[in-house]
Amino acid sequence: MNKIVRKLRPSDYWRIGEHESWFSDMAAMGFHLKKMGLHFAHFVKGEPKKMRFRIDVSINKKITPEQIQMYEESGWDYVTSYNFFHVYSSPVELNAPELHTDPAEQSYTLKELDKKLVMNACIATGAMILMFGMLGAIWFLDGTPTLILVQGLAIQQTIVTAFIGYTTYNALQAAFSIRALRKNLIEGKPIDHHAPWKKHYRLNSTLAFLITVVIGLSAILPLLQLVKGETKTLPKENVDLPIVRLADIEKNPALIRGETSYMRDGVDWENRYTYNWGPLAPVQYDTDESGIVPGAMWEDGSGEYSPSIHTKVYQLSISALTDNLIADLIKRYRYGDSHEDFVETKHPQLDLLIVHEEGASKEVFASNGKAVIYVRYYGYAEINSIIENLIEKIHLISE
Repeated sequence: MNKIVRKLRPSDYWRIGEHESWFSDMAAMGFHLKKMGLHFAHFVKGEPKKMRFRIDVSINKKITPEQIQMYEESGWDYVTSYNFFHVYSSPVELNAPELHTDPAEQSYTLKELDKKLVMNACIATGAMILMFGMLGAIWFLDGTPTLILVQGLAIQQTIVTAFIGYTTYNALQAAFSIRALRKNLIEGKPIDHHAPWKKHYRLNSTLAFLITVVIGLSAILPLLQLVKGETKTLPKENVDLPIVRLADIEKNPALIRGETSYMRDGVDWENRYTYNWGPLAPVQYDTDESGIVPGAMWEDGSGEYSPSIHTKVYQLSISALTDNLIADLIKRYRYGDSHEDFVETKHPQLDLLIVHEEGASKEVFASNGKAVIYVRYYGYAEINSIIENLIEKIHLISE
């Protein structure tokens, strides 16, 4: 039984002359074409032979038995088809006449394919514009691209969009190439049946490998984020997490946790922590915590004193992202406040410290090394209490 050998096929299927030359060179090495798959060409291993190959183009994917018989009578045996391309072979010593002796006449066989490839290119271009528009909205609509990058929520969409862009480039190249080939044929220039193929073949093989790896990794990324991510109710006691706790800020033994008003999936969402993972931020925490001091009231008499705190923690893979991440966090959470209300303050234990204080609302943005922490607190504790606790936590993940 003859052995079947699979070889990565050139993806640029419109390069007719290069394919014919490739098939001939493979036959000379003892690999005889059997069929063309989506990504691989199937060859039968046998004795080396000097063979000529010709590719006939037809918009109909199936060819008739009458047409096959007609070519056989001229010395050309049907081998296989792929897309709209039909492959025939003939031994060199037979010196069979060409399938098409008039290049201008052959150009008409490409007319319908030309139209179809132009339509495909237009559809691909429209899809690419739509995808790039959607991706641009994800990255830049709220002006926080670094935050989007660090959270890792749009990396897969970006890779898929880049792949669609590459596919569109190929579709456009196919349309332009077939049109150029038709023009040459009309001008009487025949197809070069011995066109060099090795350069494009190596390039296509490399690109195919890289694309396969990147697409594979992009498919794994959301699975990793799903597996690694978790949300739990925040324990009342201190836990070994790099988050700022409400009790440490308030320093009031009377502080208790009130009755929750939002329970879902067994999680108290008013007192919870969420852990996430991303390639550019392998450690991410997002927490909410609230409490009540019985007997104490808000100064405006609006009700029982109920301070709360929200914390975001990022341990980055690249320290150069910290300043941009803080800028994006400010942009995301400043709401209607002016940029001037966020004041940069020097601190010997932090690379960057920015604070914002308005009544009972206090916000602190800080970085040190590869760590970034954002704290939004609502209560009557001093902002220095927030900063002191933040520094203690940020050093746990700053290296």
